[in-house]
Amino acid sequence: MTQTSHPVHDLRSALALLRELPDQLLTTDIEVDPMAELSGVYRHVGAGGTVERPTKEGPAMLFRNIKGHPDAQVVIGLLASRTRVGHLLGCDPKRLGFLLKDSVTHPIPPVVIPNADAKCQEVVHLASDPDFDIRTLLPAPTNTPEDAGPYITLGMCYASNPNTGESDVTIHRMCLQSRDEISIFLQPGARHIGYFRELAEAKGEPLPISISIGVDPAIEIASCFEPPTTPLGYDELQAAGAIRQKPVELVQCLTIHERAIANAEYVIEGEILPNVRVREDQNSNTGKAMPEFPGYCGPANPELPIIKVKAVTTRRNPIMQTCIGPSEEHVSMAGIPTEASILAMLEKAYPGKVQNVYCASSGGGKYIAVIQFKKSVPSDEGRQRQAALLAFSAFAELKHVFLVDEDVDCFDLKDVMWAMTTRFQADLDLIPIPGVQCHPLDPSNSPEYSPHIRSQGIACKAIFDCTVPFDQKERFARAKFMDIDMENWKSVL
Repeated sequence: MTQTSHPVHDLRSALALLRELPDQLLTTDIEVDPMAELSGVYRHVGAGGTVERPTKEGPAMLFRNIKGHPDAQVVIGLLASRTRVGHLLGCDPKRLGFLLKDSVTHPIPPVVIPNADAKCQEVVHLASDPDFDIRTLLPAPTNTPEDAGPYITLGMCYASNPNTGESDVTIHRMCLQSRDEISIFLQPGARHIGYFRELAEAKGEPLPISISIGVDPAIEIASCFEPPTTPLGYDELQAAGAIRQKPVELVQCLTIHERAIANAEYVIEGEILPNVRVREDQNSNTGKAMPEFPGYCGPANPELPIIKVKAVTTRRNPIMQTCIGPSEEHVSMAGIPTEASILAMLEKAYPGKVQNVYCASSGGGKYIAVIQFKKSVPSDEGRQRQAALLAFSAFAELKHVFLVDEDVDCFDLKDVMWAMTTRFQADLDLIPIPGVQCHPLDPSNSPEYSPHIRSQGIACKAIFDCTVPFDQKERFARAKFMDIDMENWKSVL
């Protein structure tokens, strides 16, 4: 994909690039309430994904008049389009999984720059100031009127192993709880920072953590890699550096012993306190947290760790970045790294056989993978199903894998459903795998749904083999059309 004259290196350069492209950024000066209204508007403009209908995939949106925050701006939906992600990363949208896969294997470590050069520290707010309040400093929205509170949905959390010093960047749901406290949800076993917190808490020590908001989209995408693709000790900022072919710049925080992303719009400096927990919805009492990627509101957690905020530093006139939980933005951030993880594993096992992988919007980027598999010789028959089993190993949160032939566009779910209709028999080609670990946020993965489900998240995966048996490929050949040079017809299109 052709880059414009604006190379992307931070949020502002990303917005400058989108302004050059047709229908990729919508800007408004109409006043909007960050409490539910902002997300309610964007639902109609461009959220997509598993958001309640009506919604659609559309441009990103920059709100420049935020109620209660006279100097704030909020951008939403930056990554809520695979085409837009392609522009922002300078890559064909259908090759993004390959770009991410290669970035992991060719890492470029981050570098630390002097504090004087860090744009994220142009303005400093210290928690020791009696007027300090993160709720007025951060125009953090709620997605719905039932949310537990204002959420930071795109904060790049950066922390280090207290024993080894190895660092990691991840995204977590974080709710503003008071003037200087933020709750953080750390899914057990899913993110390295949760492990770092456990190590620090075992010593009775706080874990220093920085939260960088409004950064280069390459960092946001790379931060969503998970094990085994990026094992413990792998800093995903290295993958972001590989995408840009230049190191991510970090800066030493001012009040804690940790680093932050140097050109972020906002940086929150704080510590995860040991042995301190808070009820996530203590300020709303709704029983709900916020909408999660499957399209349902997640329940409020009764006990979450607390980040005690020490400072907030910003660029001048900072831009808050946020997303809607179940939107196409989550599909981009979670799905493209998942595609890369699956591609990396399958290319090792079956070189040249897997043509592409798509983690579809209907699965929120996590639950569904469509694998395009090419059978070249009779002995390839059956390997497609082994590839699906490996995909489950590469990304355990997958629920359904659809296998299609090389003549099916794995990115077009209409084409995938066509293959399922004409190349699939449920009694022969549906392979259930019961009693395995699935994702806890899927409400059907619970004993309430079925007594056959042993406990929450221990449920059934399935392979849908929509490929043609190798010895029958000729019988399933698609109708061939004349190959036309469409350059001659551009004037009438």
